[in-house]
Amino acid sequence: MPDPKLTLLPFTDISSYTEGFDIVSVQWGHDGLAYILLINKVPERKQGMFVQTKLNESYTYKVLIVSDQHVEEVVIWGQQYHYHYVQPLQEHLLLVGARCTYYGKDQFDLNAKVCDREGTTIREFLLGDGIQSVQVTERGTIWTSYFDEGIFGNYGWDQPVGESGLLAWDEYGNVLYKNNSADIADCYALNVVNEKEIWFYYYTDFKLGCITGGVELKSTQVTFLNPNISGSSGFCTDGYHFLFDAGYGKHGTFIFKKMQKPGSLSKGTKFTLLNEKKRPFQQARQDFRQDHLLLSEGNLLYQVTMEELLSVIE
Repeated sequence: MPDPKLTLLPFTDISSYTEGFDIVSVQWGHDGLAYILLINKVPERKQGMFVQTKLNESYTYKVLIVSDQHVEEVVIWGQQYHYHYVQPLQEHLLLVGARCTYYGKDQFDLNAKVCDREGTTIREFLLGDGIQSVQVTERGTIWTSYFDEGIFGNYGWDQPVGESGLLAWDEYGNVLYKNNSADIADCYALNVVNEKEIWFYYYTDFKLGCITGGVELKSTQVTFLNPNISGSSGFCTDGYHFLFDAGYGKHGTFIFKKMQKPGSLSKGTKFTLLNEKKRPFQQARQDFRQDHLLLSEGNLLYQVTMEELLSVIE
């Protein structure tokens, strides 16, 4: 039997909002809306390699809040920090820079900015260097995962904020939860389903962890299973079915698995997603959240739910 395929049609074309801007990131919010971060010019890297934190000139960011019916546009002028992610934070927006520098005792970049929907800064705080993913819950709990430099240290950090690989914060930047269950060298993927169900996938074990019960230590439980995939960059789930990025050397292709019994996933089925031209997606941005996958190819946005996948597979 050939691998199952599903053709996706774009639900939005954001071309009319992108002139003079470059897309930085495309993410789901907890509310099922797509949050697109754009910048008017991509900052050059230091020595052609290192991502800048503080910028030498002012940049303009734009946030698009997108549904299949409407696009809301928020312009944030005169910024001199390099941001990479945007999430809804209660009635506000949270911008986060993946990198931040430690200069000395009590001297470091504040790489999280909370703005209102008019683009006015409300507050700033530290979320640490080397951030791989940021996802915010409906109540305003901020979950951050970290890649290797944020765990082992760079950009001046001898004791990195993200050394545990996974943290949760309140809306003011106070730590609520710090991973102490998994030995994370690089947290490849994060999926915050809700306040009491948080999934993560990490190197070097390539295990899939699930935090349940919330962030209070007395109620938190962490369980693990082995998906038998190396290097996946993301996954979505309804708690029983899983769609994974296929991993090293196969990014942009997908594997579907389901829970056979607690702690064990099926061998898996290769799954191909096609655009409206019946072609596989090429270097599309992708974001996994809850049971949804968001894809961005050029200025077109696509989405697929687990329910739609199951209609083809089962």
